Amino acid sequence: MKGTATTCVLAMATALYSTVGVAQAQSFPVTAGQRATAQQVAQQGVPLAALNPSAPTSYTVQRGDTLWRISGLFLRQPWRWPELWGMNLQAIANPHLIYPGQELYLEKDGDYARLTTVRNGASPTVKLSPRVRSESLSDLALPTLQMHIIEAFLAEPLVIDSDTVANAPRIIAGEDDRSMLSPGDRAYVRGPSTAPLVYAEGASRSYRLFRQATPLHDPITKEILGYEAQYLGQVELERGETPGIATQKDALPVNVPGTVNIRKVKEEIRPGDRLLPEPARQYLSYVPHAPQTAVQAHVVSIYGSTSVRYGTQYQVVAINKGTQDGMAAGMVLALMTTGQTLVDKTDPQRATVQLPNEENGLAMVFRSFDRVSYALIMDIQRGVQVGDLLATPR
Repeated sequence: MKGTATTCVLAMATALYSTVGVAQAQSFPVTAGQRATAQQVAQQGVPLAALNPSAPTSYTVQRGDTLWRISGLFLRQPWRWPELWGMNLQAIANPHLIYPGQELYLEKDGDYARLTTVRNGASPTVKLSPRVRSESLSDLALPTLQMHIIEAFLAEPLVIDSDTVANAPRIIAGEDDRSMLSPGDRAYVRGPSTAPLVYAEGASRSYRLFRQATPLHDPITKEILGYEAQYLGQVELERGETPGIATQKDALPVNVPGTVNIRKVKEEIRPGDRLLPEPARQYLSYVPHAPQTAVQAHVVSIYGSTSVRYGTQYQVVAINKGTQDGMAAGMVLALMTTGQTLVDKTDPQRATVQLPNEENGLAMVFRSFDRVSYALIMDIQRGVQVGDLLATPR
């Protein structure tokens, strides 16, 4: 009975894929014309010219597959997956669940093609094994890409404002006067006088550590978009600060700092490092898709090291567009190399010309803050550097 019930649940999940999701809806406006176009595409699929010349007529989803890989299997342009799958605008904003064992069929009708989980009107099926039946649907859902590539980045980078930086509690000392702290060590912390570090009943005791939040400057306007707090490790609050207590008559009150236990470290921890509440981890199964409006963004930084000049495949870049600009998880942007400005030596007038921007690869947004987003470089021809343009893919 358990196996039969699971099979039914999987079948229903397959049929109702467009209603399942945790990703945030896109916040940018959609015109009536764009909506009509999207609805038409959802009905007819993609032009045959958009298909990968070697696209199979059917494919069984395997363990270890990713949505990006399957998109590339069927399409020349992986971000057109929602069109091939016949997804409407609402579905694009939600994750689409595909499971190992599902059979995908490529159907062609005239000059268009679509992908379905049924053939000739038959009921959708999923091939299961006894081992699979004991797993939950969320465990089976096909990820957009290999999660180990971006798992750390889903929780590590955090963009905060200047007030948050100033009010973040700090480590003031380690146990036994240790200047470098490792997992298992104990440390003492204090917040500013106006915001001491105290424990609120029911609140999480987990905090992340960061050092010297780095300002993120817009490469075009030079304004500060936020402060990037790079992850150093994780601590657990054992006890909060205690208000100052006078230990002797007429003596000044003595502040008792809070106590934390070092749980994880990416780098050695030392006094002066600051704490922020650990944000909830988000694992999104999002659909790669192009923006519905024209986008022009620029690379703000290459995450992880100030000494890295060029970003390569599977590195993360920060860009100067965020949720207030309509950025959303799964959005695919074309990386553009800015055309060089040079003097035309073949021109007697020695005119200055600007070479055209050239498409250099693809990046996919996976995490957004108000004015900054993080994108993973998926494909690249030449190294990406700060200031490079990202635009709606063609």
